[in-house]
Amino acid sequence: MQYSIGVEYGLHCLVYLIDIPIDSTIGIKELSAFQGVSETYLSKIFGKLAKAGIVISVPGVKGGYKLAKSPADISFWDVVEAVEGVTPIFQCKNIKNNSYLCRDEEYAACTRATPCLINLTMLEAEESMRNTLRSKTLTWLNEELDRVLTPQSRKDTREYFANSNHA
Repeated sequence: MQYSIGVEYGLHCLVYLIDIPIDSTIGIKELSAFQGVSETYLSKIFGKLAKAGIVISVPGVKGGYKLAKSPADISFWDVVEAVEGVTPIFQCKNIKNNSYLCRDEEYAACTRATPCLINLTMLEAEESMRNTLRSKTLTWLNEELDRVLTPQSRKDTREYFANSNHA
């Protein structure tokens, strides 16, 4: 299992939207140039983020994107779910019913009546991962970036978007 790079691009771009003034947006052109990714690809990601209610698309010459809600209310899991969808990672095919012993009706009845421990374990692990991703928000990410990056780096990033055509 591997998340697409779209999740990473989404999270990176969303953190840039945190510091823009409330009446401003950032365009896909600026975001894609800053990230070094195609506008078409980033537009697809932002279409999914808009559909999920994470960003708002503002049309027009000065249009672009802005956060649809507080960064404290946008978790990593929200972004993963928007970009990747809601299908569970592990999808039990119930192969325990294919075993040699399942040819015996008594054993087969018992097997059908008990849950698959492999499936239960995999679902438990997925839920643990989802809970971790739910606990990390854009606010957390922004604060961590302030902590680990140089003040000049953060200032340069903020100025890049503040001086774009959409600010």
